[in-house]
Amino acid sequence: MSQPLIQPTDRGLYCAAGDFFIDPWRPVPQAVVTHAHADHARPGSDQYYAASPGLSLLRRRLGQNAPLRGLDYGVVHSFGPVRVSLHPAGHILGSAQVRVEHDGEVWVASGDYKRDPDPTCEPFEPIACDTFITEATFALPVYRWPPVASVAAEIQQWWHDNARQGRTTVLFSYALGKAQRLLAALEQPSPGPIYLHGSVAPLTDDYRAAGIPLPTTRRVSEAPADEDYAQALVIAPPSAGGSTWMRRFRRPATGFASGWMRIRGNRRRRGYDRGFVISDHVDWPGLLQTLAETGARRVLTTHGRADELVRYLGERGLEARPLATLYGDVEDDG
Repeated sequence: MSQPLIQPTDRGLYCAAGDFFIDPWRPVPQAVVTHAHADHARPGSDQYYAASPGLSLLRRRLGQNAPLRGLDYGVVHSFGPVRVSLHPAGHILGSAQVRVEHDGEVWVASGDYKRDPDPTCEPFEPIACDTFITEATFALPVYRWPPVASVAAEIQQWWHDNARQGRTTVLFSYALGKAQRLLAALEQPSPGPIYLHGSVAPLTDDYRAAGIPLPTTRRVSEAPADEDYAQALVIAPPSAGGSTWMRRFRRPATGFASGWMRIRGNRRRRGYDRGFVISDHVDWPGLLQTLAETGARRVLTTHGRADELVRYLGERGLEARPLATLYGDVEDDG
């Protein structure tokens, strides 16, 4: 039996025919990186290849002097006899799927992806392939995402209600991708200014520099000590929730924007006043749609509900198996 075109190693997914790794979790000579989240982009490799729109985000993650080479979507780069091209994954700005072709066989490593419309990044592009490597973060039928516009309207109404009560609205979300998507969705008249946590603000600047239109925001760190946040919306990472940073806000109302909020009880267990269902990962219908569109005869699943998805696909006659990776450990990247 011939060696698989892409296989797991102790350093990451490896293509021996082209001598490169995809999203390695240890330093390697050549790394093809799908996007700038910390579980996929790790420092120390000799050379990185990534989609051009995400280079500024990757420099923040890997260092300004990281050996990065940008590849435009759809343009083929050769690693020896292997032809590689990057295609939009729809996850965050600059996210990519990796199409790998060798000896007439095509594999696609999708990285993290979603199928919902998102004005802050290029939409997912279905790619025909023989083997498709898919995430399984939310690979259960219960995970079905409502329209983003309806969720944004809920957030907007909650913000207005809090402002009328003189309470600061603090919305927690992952700093890269989710926060900028939320900003882009808040189009209605606002009751007050929008403030950003220090981890969210520079990433938002990168989105603006890439030409993504976003509403005006202020940095919490630049506000005067006696600032009154009573009418404000503050966007912050979940890690800020239990810190002394929160003490500056008067009677804060807290919410969390994540696909994990689809399950009743998660909001209460995490201690938030409100939960809003919005995710940068593919939901169950989108996952099945994607697998059908690729036409893949073999599916490899990573993180999340990988085993459950393998079982579901196997019962329907599709060749599927889990693929061990270290992806998926970014805090609350849902």
